[in-house]
Amino acid sequence: MTHVVVAGAGPVGLTAALALARQGAQVTVLEAGGSLAAESRASTFHPPTLEMLAELGVVDELLARGLVAPTFAYRDRAAGHVATLDLAVLANDTPYPYRVQLEQSKLTPILAEHLTRRGGEIRFGHAVTGAEHTTTGVRVHAGATTLDADWLIAADGAHSAVRRGLGVEFAGITYPERFLVASTGEDLHALLDELAEVNYVFDPVDWSVLLRTPDHWRVLLPTPDGSPDEAELARLDARLRLVADPGRPWRVAHASIYRVHQRVAASFHHGRVLLAGDAAHVNNPLGGLGMNSGIHDAVAYAAALSGPGPERAAADAADDRRRIALEYVQTVSHRNYERLTATDPVARAAHLDELRTIAADPARSRAYLLRACMIASLRPETV
Repeated sequence: MTHVVVAGAGPVGLTAALALARQGAQVTVLEAGGSLAAESRASTFHPPTLEMLAELGVVDELLARGLVAPTFAYRDRAAGHVATLDLAVLANDTPYPYRVQLEQSKLTPILAEHLTRRGGEIRFGHAVTGAEHTTTGVRVHAGATTLDADWLIAADGAHSAVRRGLGVEFAGITYPERFLVASTGEDLHALLDELAEVNYVFDPVDWSVLLRTPDHWRVLLPTPDGSPDEAELARLDARLRLVADPGRPWRVAHASIYRVHQRVAASFHHGRVLLAGDAAHVNNPLGGLGMNSGIHDAVAYAAALSGPGPERAAADAADDRRRIALEYVQTVSHRNYERLTATDPVARAAHLDELRTIAADPARSRAYLLRACMIASLRPETV
């Protein structure tokens, strides 16, 4: 029986572990934390990800907990609603012609329960500190614990100890501004007209994303570099009132500020070690591509390791996932950033007009959504 160690019990690591366990592999997940992470973090599931989760037998539980978003909208800070894209035009391309909004922390317990039912093991409080190859596989170190396995899938995040230990370059850029995310109990549908469950708001200075989850709305705002977090949080309410003004202070449950990077590892495979998710690639959150592409990594690796010739299949899968990270995920997410923040009024007006035209034409909407919803990244022949 093939033994695979997975570093990290986030959505990517647990997806890989469950997919492997369903194929009969022995799986051990090593997680640095004392329990599954409770932070909201990523919260959008695209159609092909839902298809993969259906294959793993967990999509019904995800749908029961999540919020189905059949549309998403583009807005302009000054002009208001610009265009709404309806994913119903993808009905012939996927059984899930919609996005599902749900925090990743609501998916990981589902994956963990299914994994343990199938005999998979999760060891909390075991931070993977490094790994080296042996004559038969890979030796994984987690504090005082050492495990010998056939393969290691490193899904241990952007600061991956496995990637750093292997000396794999993680080149890319850091965005000049930080991103601020505020979770609010406000009913934004009552404050803004023609609002979808996911909204991208264009503005050369104060662009934003308004995204609904089952528990709250999340508002993403750019934050200048160099200013203290305390100062930015102190002026948060004034900025939120420019998004929509309820006539009183906003009800903010939580707010956090973080830096955003676009980086891709020089290689996603090193012998019998495979890098997945944020350990392999990170990108800005505009478009909701990061967690989804990490889950796609996990499913691709599990399929490769479960079939014939796993060494060649795993290397090919890792190379393909790196190509997709570079050609698709990085490109689309950065283009989303550039368009939201564009300062040239002529270019901005032309792009908004283009979005109106796309939304009014089902054929153009389908072509646009195949890419925006990640179907084209996996099935380019659909375009």
